[in-house]
Amino acid sequence: MEAPVPAKDHHDIGFLLMPGFSQLAFSAALEPLRMANHLADCSLYTWHLVSRDGTAVTASSGLPTAVDQALAPMPQLDLLLVCGGVDVQAHCDRATLSWLRRLAERRIPLGAVCTGGYVLARAGLLDGYRCTLHWEHIGSLHEARRFPEVTFTSQLFVMDRDRYTCSGGIAPLDMMLNLIGRQQGLALAEAIAEEFIHERIRGVGDRQRSPLRVRLGHSHPKLEEVATLMEANLQEPLALDELARYADLSRRQLERLFQRYVGCPPLKYYLELRLARARLLLQQTRMPITEVALACGFVSPPHFTKCYHDHFGHSPSGERKRRQQRQAELALPDGLPGG
Repeated sequence: MEAPVPAKDHHDIGFLLMPGFSQLAFSAALEPLRMANHLADCSLYTWHLVSRDGTAVTASSGLPTAVDQALAPMPQLDLLLVCGGVDVQAHCDRATLSWLRRLAERRIPLGAVCTGGYVLARAGLLDGYRCTLHWEHIGSLHEARRFPEVTFTSQLFVMDRDRYTCSGGIAPLDMMLNLIGRQQGLALAEAIAEEFIHERIRGVGDRQRSPLRVRLGHSHPKLEEVATLMEANLQEPLALDELARYADLSRRQLERLFQRYVGCPPLKYYLELRLARARLLLQQTRMPITEVALACGFVSPPHFTKCYHDHFGHSPSGERKRRQQRQAELALPDGLPGG
C-alpha cells in the first residue's frame, strides 16, 4: 500500500503523568503519534513526558515509567495532556495545579485522558467548557458538586476549542486519530487505524458505554426502559410501583420480566446499581461516608453499612482502607491535601 502523504506540520505534545495513571489510556494516546512518524517517514510529532518531581511515575499496573522532566518551563507545546488513573484526586497538589494554570496563561491547549479531566477541573481550567472523562467517574463528580461551571458529558471524547478531553481505556486512540486527521489528513489517520487493527475511527458522537441491551444481554424494550430509569434515579430511588407505572406494566409483570431476563427481582437489581455507585464514590472521592450513603439513596448510614457489607463482604470504611492498602502496594505517594 502506498504511504499516505501527510501535511507535514510538526507538533510538540506533552504528557503529564499523574501517580497511578492508566498505562492503557496513556499508550492509546501516545502510540498513534509514534505510528504517524513511522508511516510518514518523518518527524511529525515529538513528545515530552512530565512528572511532578521529574522521577519515574508508577502506573496503575505497578510499572514505573521514566519521564523527561519535572514541572518546569516547557517549550511552546501544541498540546499538553494530563494522564489520570487511580485516585487522581489525592495527587492534585498546588504545584501541579499552578503549573497547569501557567501553561493556560501561555495559551497552550490542554487536554486529559481517563481521570485527568479532574485535574484540569480542579485547576479551574475547564470552567465554561464541555468535557468528558471515564463514565465511572462522571457520576462521582456530579455528586460531589465540585465543578458547577463545567459541563460533563458522556461522550467518548470532546474537542471544545482549546480543550481536548477523553474517557479512558482505548478511547484516547480515537481522539488522537481524529486530531491527527485534522492536522495531517484523514488518509494518515486511517492508515494508523489499519496498522493498529482498529476497525473504525470513532467520533465525538460515539458513546462510551455499550447500549443497555448489550450489557444486560437482552433486548426487551420494557426492561431497557426500566433499567435506564433506575440508573437515572440512584439518589432518590423510585418505588417498584412507580417503575412499573412508567413502563406501563403491572408490578407483577415487571417482577416476572426481571426474573426472566436478569435473574433477580427488580429491587435487588436496583440496590446493586446503587451499591456499585457507592463503591465508586468511596474509591474515587473523599466524600464522607454519610454523604455517600445519601447520594446513593440510603435512608441512614447504618442501613447503608449493612447493605454494603452484605453485598461486598466488607464495610464502607473497609473499602476506604482497602484503597489505601492498594496505594501502598503500588508504592504510590500518600494523597496530598486539597489546594
